[in-house]
Order: sequence, then C-alpha cells, then structure tokens
Amino acid sequence: MTDVQTMVRTEIAINGRSSFLAQGQDVSELKRRIEAAVRTEGAFVDFIVVGNREVSVMVSPHTQIMFSVETVQFDPCDTGDDEMPYGGMYDL
Repeated sequence: MTDVQTMVRTEIAINGRSSFLAQGQDVSELKRRIEAAVRTEGAFVDFIVVGNREVSVMVSPHTQIMFSVETVQFDPCDTGDDEMPYGGMYDL
C-alpha cells in the first residue's frame, strides 16, 4: 500500500469563471484585498494560480466572487513560485 500525499487546493470563481489558487497564497489576505477593492469604485487584485501564473482581476462592487476548498492529491508543479511558471506555449 502506498501513501498518497495530499494538499489543500482553493478554488476562486470570479463572475462564474474559476481558477485554482497556487500553494502559498494567503486566502485570508486575498479576501481582505478583495473586500478593500469592493469598497472603492474598483481596483485590480493580483494573485497566483496553479501553474504559477500571475492573474490580475478588476474587482468592483458588482463582481461576484466565491471561494471553495478541497483536499487533492499532491501536485509537485503547484509551488506558487511565479518565477517558475508551468504550462504555456514554450514548455516542452
């Protein structure tokens, strides 16, 4: 019997389009930045998604955002290091 390593993965859905947050993202801090953006006319909020890609989202009082959390099998490519992205047209 082999031990399966797991990790917690957080999904963020913004206006119905979802992405998985990369490991190391501080979800509580991201929620605070989203709440701060909602209190203004709108502001960009940046975060890292699986594949170590940086995303910027314009958040306004009309933006719908949902978080969900699940335990998944460990993904060695999901480090949260945006200096080492995975995927895209140049990966061989």
